[in-house]
Amino acid sequence: MKSARCDIHQFRLNITSPGEFLRYTRDLGASKSATIILFNADRMAGRAHVVSALYHAFRAFERGEAISNTVEMEALLYAAGSRQCEVGMEFGLHPGVNRVYLCICPGSDPVLRDLEQKGVYCNEDDWEQFSAEKQCLLKEIFGITDKELAVVGISRLQDLVIERVALLEVYR
Repeated sequence: MKSARCDIHQFRLNITSPGEFLRYTRDLGASKSATIILFNADRMAGRAHVVSALYHAFRAFERGEAISNTVEMEALLYAAGSRQCEVGMEFGLHPGVNRVYLCICPGSDPVLRDLEQKGVYCNEDDWEQFSAEKQCLLKEIFGITDKELAVVGISRLQDLVIERVALLEVYR
């Protein structure tokens, strides 16, 4: 599997059954030679976090070092900074309204056109600003302490999350 340049879109979906929707995206991707990965934006530290998880997941597959059987799950594991699939799945879809980073690897207009019928673009929304509530959630998820933030500042929260993503390789 070669590293794929991925198109990343901000998207909103209303999901009744995550399993059914994932089957749909797998089938759609397979029919158009693309991989579709969906990250729960509410648990992600912005676009850079998405890019890092994708990079590490594709690299793990290229090297034969992947923990999971699919690059989609591998990307979720990296996003979570965890080896546990249950934890990784929290970074994917859930029933109800989902704000997601929709990643199409490699970028594919036909795939995007099909998915446009399932959700709404949010590319104009600013998902890079983190509310106090989201900052607390990211600190909790990734074990980032107040002491660490006192040293580097809250503006570096995203960098600390991405560091945790990269550390997953070390802990394999």
